[in-house]
Amino acid sequence: MSNTTITVSLTQQQDYRFLIEFGAPVPAVVGDEPPPLGAAAGPSPVQLLTASVGNCLSDSLLFALRKFKQAPEPIRTQVLAEVGRNAEGRLRVLSMAAELHLGVPAAQLEHLQRVLDTFEQYCTVTQTVAGAVDIKVRVFDSTGQQLK
Repeated sequence: MSNTTITVSLTQQQDYRFLIEFGAPVPAVVGDEPPPLGAAAGPSPVQLLTASVGNCLSDSLLFALRKFKQAPEPIRTQVLAEVGRNAEGRLRVLSMAAELHLGVPAAQLEHLQRVLDTFEQYCTVTQTVAGAVDIKVRVFDSTGQQLK
């Protein structure tokens, strides 16, 4: 992919609630802080960041497996973000732990180890965020066997 520019527009609606517009055809979403600052009328910035990491990892895993004409669907991902205070006492995302669950047993997927060894390297968001936040990634198959 060549260099590109992504534009996202945010318009304050009330207090900490913002309308987040991505441009057509993507629907807008509302972002908001949880109480006591906001009303939790939409995902918080930390939730959006966490979702971005999980979405990117899921996309990268799916893309890598499909390159080998494999069907791992449905993939299910959960990301836990630990939020706490840094050395200066400011709230930060301290770490993330992502668990990706394949929809099929590992034995049904060819080239799986090769994919597991490389898919994270192609995840744009995770590789960018990982420069500032420790991100642990684990992958399981549909039987619950940990693959990575």
